[in-house]
Amino acid sequence: MSIQNSGLGTPEQLRDPDYMPPLGTAIPLGIQHVLAMFVSNVTPAIIIAGAAGFGFGSNSPDFPNLIYMIQMSMLFAGIATLFQTIGFGPVGAKLPIVQGTSFAFIPIMIPLVAGKGVDAMAVLMGGIMVGGIFHACLAPFIGKIRFALPPLVTGLVVTMIGLALVKVGIQYAAGGVPAIGKPEFGSLQNWSVALVVIFVTLGVKFFTRGIASVAAVLIGLLVGYVVAYFLGMVSFVNVGRAAVFALPNPLHFGIEFSAGAIIGMCLMAFVSAVETVGDVSGITKGGAGRESTTEEIQGATYADGLGSAVAGIFGGLPNTSFSQNVGLVALTGVMSRHVVTIGAIFLIIAGFVPKVGAVVSSVPIEVLGGGVIVMFGMVVAAGISMLSDVDWNRRNMVIFAIAISIGLGLQLVPGALQHVPGTMMVLLASGLLPAAFIAIALNLILPEELPEEATEEISGGHASGPDT
Repeated sequence: MSIQNSGLGTPEQLRDPDYMPPLGTAIPLGIQHVLAMFVSNVTPAIIIAGAAGFGFGSNSPDFPNLIYMIQMSMLFAGIATLFQTIGFGPVGAKLPIVQGTSFAFIPIMIPLVAGKGVDAMAVLMGGIMVGGIFHACLAPFIGKIRFALPPLVTGLVVTMIGLALVKVGIQYAAGGVPAIGKPEFGSLQNWSVALVVIFVTLGVKFFTRGIASVAAVLIGLLVGYVVAYFLGMVSFVNVGRAAVFALPNPLHFGIEFSAGAIIGMCLMAFVSAVETVGDVSGITKGGAGRESTTEEIQGATYADGLGSAVAGIFGGLPNTSFSQNVGLVALTGVMSRHVVTIGAIFLIIAGFVPKVGAVVSSVPIEVLGGGVIVMFGMVVAAGISMLSDVDWNRRNMVIFAIAISIGLGLQLVPGALQHVPGTMMVLLASGLLPAAFIAIALNLILPEELPEEATEEISGGHASGPDT
């Protein structure tokens, strides 16, 4: 839904974050922001619960915890968004920034909870709380440390995040991790449902316009959900059991502090903070045609970290600014932060209604797999797009080659770390942190240009084979 040149405001008003469009326009625009981020926002909770072992299977006594995590994903995405749009003190950019549960932390969170059940969530929440506080503490310095994260590093990190997650998409499309070894895993029915989601998403994205195109993944999931229902793959048992209204529980999963969780979350908070800086810049450039101010960048970083820390207290996952909504601001031409505030209110209301979480949890894993394949593939594509800004000289090629080889290699062969102490093994097995560390360190240490003889040595063999 684009309202540029619609007579609902002057160009100056539409570029003003403090402008309030008429409610008849502001409410649909706010809902549009929710539709654009809804699936991406709740998916991490489903993935982490599934990795821990209580994500699927309505008969499991721990299954209500999945519904609770989905509920918290919506509630604290809304609350963190209000931190950004309304703000208080130095907290908040006071810009139309939508917050949501971050994919970036998933490769770090999965090793912390994998197969350990609901009891492992206490350690994860401790890491999220401390990591959120650390994230907020980066606000005064974030502008000064951006030099350490050029497109070579950020593009590599985003690409690694996507590569770490694509396996999850394939597993879900085939029937889910718990189903491995069962005859139905990878069945034609499972793949058919996932492919319906993928093809419908592509069709809607490229052959429609406005709000339909923006919510293409959501529409694809809804169509896949209907198909799965007629195939007998959907159960509404938990929807009937879920309460109509419920408040969040402080320390729902308990709290436990682990060095591995804290270090991992703090390191990823650093990456997330830089990503938010980019989103703030994208908002001001796309919506107002100007550069972001220092106060806006610092306020956004404060809100990012505080939103994550508060979510962790109540059993939620870390959040960050959502890039798809940055693009939506540029698409609609409406810079109003009040529009996004309306969207945040809808998220908060949904977060107080467990039945909404129960409906989301009723989506078959194969349907979710189709959507996840698209979303995580887009994460990889976004990383590659960022890498297109890199000057691919020999120095940068060497940095990228070593970082991705070691990072991806450790991710694929975690057994290579069996003699490493437990905490360090968790951090290294993600592949993401070692790749990021290597890229940052080499980028700071290596000279801008390799000596001529080193360049010749590296390029001695060509991909097409030796010279003849």
